[in-house]
Amino acid sequence: MDTKNPIRFVTAASLFDGHDAAINVMRRILQQAGCEVVHLGHNRSVADIVQAAIQEDAQGIAVSSYQGGHLEFFKYMKDLLDEHGAGHIKIFGGGGGTIVPREIEDLHAYGITRVFSPEDGRRLGLEGMISAMVEACDFDPLEVAAPTSLLPSGGPVLDDSWRSSLEIARLITYAERNGVRPPQEVEAILGPLRAASQEKSGPVVGITGPGGAGKSSFTDELLVRYLRDFPDHRVAVLAVDPSKRTTGGALLGDRIRMNAACNPRVFMRSLATRGSGAEISDSLAEAIDVVRGVGFDLVIVETSGIGQGSSAVVDLTDVSLYVMTPEYGAASQLEKIDMIDLADVVIVNKFERRGAEDALRDVRKQYRRARELFHAPPDEDLPVFGSIAARFADPGVTAAYHKVVALLNERCTHALVATGGVAGGTPDRNAVIPAHRTQYLSEVSECARRYRRWADEQVCLAAELDGLEVALRRVSDGGRDAVQAALEQVRSEMDPVATAALASWPELREAYSGDELVSKVRDREVRQLLRVPSLAGTPVPRVALPRAEDKASVLRYLLLESVPGRFPFTAGVFPLKRADEDPKRMFAGEGGPERTNRRFHYLSRSEKAKRLSTAFDSVTLYGNDPDLRPDIYGKVGESGVSVCTLDDMKALFDGFDLCEVNTSVSMTINGPAPMILAMFLNAAIDQQVDRFAAEKGRQPDPEEMAGIRARTLSVARGTVQADILKEDQAQNTCIFSTEFALRMMGDVQAFFIDNEVRNYYSVSISGYHIAEAGANPITQLAFTLANGFTYVEYYLSRGMAIDDFARNLSFFFSNGLDAEYTVLGRVARRIWAVAMRDVYGAGERSQKLKYHIQTSGRSLHAQEVDFNDIRTTLQALLALQDHCNSLHTNAYDEAVTTPTEDSVRRAMAIQLIINKEYGIAACENVLQGSYMIDELTDLVEEAVLSEFDRISDRGGVLGAMETQYQRGRIQEESLLYERLKHAGELPIVGVNTFVNEEVDHEEAMDALELTRASDAEKSARLDHLHAFWKTHADEEEDALRRLQDVATQGGNIFAELLTTVRVASLGQITQALFDVGGEYRRNM
Repeated sequence: MDTKNPIRFVTAASLFDGHDAAINVMRRILQQAGCEVVHLGHNRSVADIVQAAIQEDAQGIAVSSYQGGHLEFFKYMKDLLDEHGAGHIKIFGGGGGTIVPREIEDLHAYGITRVFSPEDGRRLGLEGMISAMVEACDFDPLEVAAPTSLLPSGGPVLDDSWRSSLEIARLITYAERNGVRPPQEVEAILGPLRAASQEKSGPVVGITGPGGAGKSSFTDELLVRYLRDFPDHRVAVLAVDPSKRTTGGALLGDRIRMNAACNPRVFMRSLATRGSGAEISDSLAEAIDVVRGVGFDLVIVETSGIGQGSSAVVDLTDVSLYVMTPEYGAASQLEKIDMIDLADVVIVNKFERRGAEDALRDVRKQYRRARELFHAPPDEDLPVFGSIAARFADPGVTAAYHKVVALLNERCTHALVATGGVAGGTPDRNAVIPAHRTQYLSEVSECARRYRRWADEQVCLAAELDGLEVALRRVSDGGRDAVQAALEQVRSEMDPVATAALASWPELREAYSGDELVSKVRDREVRQLLRVPSLAGTPVPRVALPRAEDKASVLRYLLLESVPGRFPFTAGVFPLKRADEDPKRMFAGEGGPERTNRRFHYLSRSEKAKRLSTAFDSVTLYGNDPDLRPDIYGKVGESGVSVCTLDDMKALFDGFDLCEVNTSVSMTINGPAPMILAMFLNAAIDQQVDRFAAEKGRQPDPEEMAGIRARTLSVARGTVQADILKEDQAQNTCIFSTEFALRMMGDVQAFFIDNEVRNYYSVSISGYHIAEAGANPITQLAFTLANGFTYVEYYLSRGMAIDDFARNLSFFFSNGLDAEYTVLGRVARRIWAVAMRDVYGAGERSQKLKYHIQTSGRSLHAQEVDFNDIRTTLQALLALQDHCNSLHTNAYDEAVTTPTEDSVRRAMAIQLIINKEYGIAACENVLQGSYMIDELTDLVEEAVLSEFDRISDRGGVLGAMETQYQRGRIQEESLLYERLKHAGELPIVGVNTFVNEEVDHEEAMDALELTRASDAEKSARLDHLHAFWKTHADEEEDALRRLQDVATQGGNIFAELLTTVRVASLGQITQALFDVGGEYRRNM
C-alpha cells in the first residue's frame, strides 16, 4: 500500500484480556500494508500502551477488547494521550459483538478515531479496515510538533514524564528522517546532541546474535538486574528489527518480551532497518547520540538477528555481548563467527538444551584461540557464560551481568556495584521434562499405532479361526486332521488377551441382554436399568451391542470399541450414565459474589445435583485486585464474578453445602488458580467448622479440626482449570513465569496426594480455549492431549506415582459443527487409554479420560443472534452422543454480553430437551456401528498421532512452545477461518449467506439487553477489599513473607497458600509471588 510517510502502529489486546487472535491478524495485515508495527501482545494496560506509543512516536494505536470495560478503557487512553501532548495519535479498536453500536457511537463522540463493528467487518473486510486505519495515520509526526519547538537551551529535560519521552522520541524520529531535511536544520537540531553525547558518561552496551537466540529475554533480564541495583539510574533501550524488502513493513517485536520496558525509568525505542542492508538501522548512531546526549545513565542497543560475518554493533558500543544457542552446527562453524572474536562477553543461551555443555566448552575454546589465551585464565574465568534467560533469576544471566558491570567500571570509569549473585554462577540444567524423556509424544503415537496394528493382526487371525472352524465342520474325515492342526496353529498364534476377549463375549452379551446391569463403583454394587420404554412401549436399549456372530467382527469391536466402561473406552468411560444427575453444568459469573450466588440459586433451584460452574471477571483471572484506575475499574465484575478475598469466596457459595455428594464446583481460572483453589478449600472447611459450631455450640478442638479438614478435603467435588500450558499457547491468562506456574501446579497435585484429595480435579486440561483462539478440531484435540501427556511426564519427574495423580486429571473440549467434533471424545478416550496402559503402566481408573464439553463460543455470531441457539443445539447433541461427562451450553446472546437469566434458561433447556425428550438419546452408544463414524474415528486418530510426531520433532510440547509452534498454528488456522468466512467460501447462515437484508443488524444489537456490573457493585467490591485489608493489616505482611520463604526454599507453595489466603488478598499474593517466581514474559 502506497503511503506518503513511514507509518508506525502500536498494537495490543486490552488489559486483562488474552483474546489476541484478532489483533494478531490485524497487525500482520498492517505489516503487509507497509507499516512498522510495535506489537505489545495481550493484557496491556492503558499506561503500557500510551507509554509505548509515545516512546515509539507512533501515529496509531490499535487495540482489541473482548473482556468488557471498553468504554472506560478507550476513554482513559484518549485522556492520557491528550494530557501528555500526544492527542495526535489515532486510536482504533474492536471487540466483535461485545462493543454494541450505541457504545461505538459514544466512543466516537469522545474522540476515539474508529471502533470497528461486526457489520464493518462484513462490509469492509479485513483489508478494508486496514486501509481505513492506514489512511487515517498517513501523516508526518514532525509536522505535528517538529523538534525545533522542543529544544530549549540544552535540549529536553530528562525525567520520568511521558512528555519528556515524547520529546526524545520526536528527536529520534527526526534522526531517522534527517536525510530529507535541510543540512543546516539537521545540524542545528542534532549537532548539540552529538556534542553532548561525547561529553556525557552514559555507556553503551550492545547485544547481538542470531535470530531466535533469546536476545530480548536476555536484555530484559539485564535490565531487571540493573534497575534493581541502581534505583536512581535511567536506561535507554534501542532495539533494531529488519524491514521487509518487499513491502517496507516491519514487525518491531522486541518490546513484547521486555517486562522492564514498562518501568518509568526506561525509555525504549524500536528501530526498523529501513533498507540499511545490515543488522542495524542507518540512524542508529544518531539515535544513540540523542539518548546519550539527553543524559541517560546507560544505553542498551539490541540488533536484529545476524549472520556469521556480522559485527556492526561493536563499532557503536563500549561493551558488546554476543548471544547464541547451542545449535550452531559443527564446532568448525564457530571459527566463522566474527562476534566470538570481537565480543567482550559471549552467552550460550537456552542452556537447558541437549548438547549445551559441549557447546559452552567449544565456544570457550574458540574464544581462547581468537585471543591466543592458551594457558590462562581457567575456563570459569572467561567471559563466556551459559544462561537460560527465559528462567527467572537464572544464575548464568546474573554471572554475565556481573561481568558487564565490571567492564563498564573498567572502561567508563564508573563505580557501579552489582548485587544478587556471583560471577561464576551457572544455570541448573534440570528441565521441566528430563532430557531423556523429550520424545514422549513419539512414544505415545507409536504405542497407539502399535496397538492398532496388533488389533488388526488379531482380527485377521480371528477371521482365519472362523474359516477353519467352518471348514472343520464341513470337511470329510480325510482332511480333518490337517484342518485341526491349522486351527490349533492359529489359536497358538493369537495373543492370549485377544483369546480371552473372545471368550468373554458370550458373558458380556448375556449381561446386556437383561433388564439390569450390575456393576461395581468403588467397591459398591450398582444396579441400573438397561432399557427405557418409549411412549409406544418399545424397550429402547441404553447400550446396543453388535449383532455380528463371526469372531473377526466381534474381536474388532472388543479391541477397538467395546461397551462403555471397558478398555479402550472408545464408547465411554462408565458403563452407564448416572440417572440421578444430568451432565449439565450451571454456569454463572457476573458482578460481585452476592449477585452470582443469586444466579447459582436460580439455576439450581429445581435440581437435586448442584453442578456449579464459575466464570471469574478478567481482573481476577489475571490475579489482580479491583482498583479505581479506569482501565481496571471498568472490568470489575464484567463477564465474570469479582473474587479477591476468602470472604468473597464464602459469599459466592453461600447456601450450598460444598461437602454434599451432589454438589460440585468447577472454577474456570488458570494463572492464579492455586490462590483461588486455596480460597475455595478454605471456604469449604470453614463451612463445615461453622456447621460443627452450630450443632455442638462450641468451636472444634485441634483434633476435631484436623478431622473436619481431612474429611472436607477428601469429599469436596469439583474442578479447577489451572492449565498453564494451554494458557501460554492460546488463552494468555498466564501471570507467572511458565516454569514457576508449572511448579505450583505440581505443588497442588502433590498436596492432593498427601492429603487424599480424591474427588477434586487438580487440572482441567483444556482444548476449549485453543479452539476459541482459532484452532480446528484436530489441532485442538492434538494439542490438548499433548499437554495432558506433558503434565503426566512432569508429575512423574517429580516422583509422583501415575495412579496417585492420574485420577485428578480431567479434560475440557469445545464442540463445534465440523465433522471431526462428532468423534472427538472417541478418539481422545482411545488414545489416552492405550497410552496410559501401555506407555505408563497405569491402572484402569487412570486409563479413563473424563472430559467436559462447552459448546463453541466462536460459533456465536452477533448477526442474527437468534440463530445461535440452533448451532448450540446441534453442538450439544454431538457432545451428548459422544458420551461427554458434563456439558455447558452457551447462551445465544454471549456473542454480545454476559447472558441474561432468560438466555441462560434457554441454553439449559437445550440440554434438557435432548436428554428428556429426544427419544434416541436414551441409547448411550448410538454412534457405534456407523461406517462413517468408524472411518472418521480412524482418520482423526491418525491425524492426532501425526501432530504428536510433529510436536515431538520440536522437542515435545515445551520445546515447541519455545519456537511458538502451537501459537503459530492456531493463528494460521484462525486467519484461514476469517478469510473463508469473509469470502463466503465457508457459509455462516445469517452472516454471509441467508442474510436478512431487511434487518438493521446494528439496531438489533442495540435492542439486546446488556448485562453489566453497576457502579454501585464495583464500589462495593472496593469497599469489601479495603475492609479485608484493614481487618488483616497486622497479619498479611508476615504471611506473605512466609509464603515467599517457602517458595525460595523449595517447599510446597500450595500448602502455604492455604494459610496465606486467610489474611492476604489475591492481588497482594500475586505481587509477592512475582518477586520470587517471576512475571510471565509474553511471546509474539
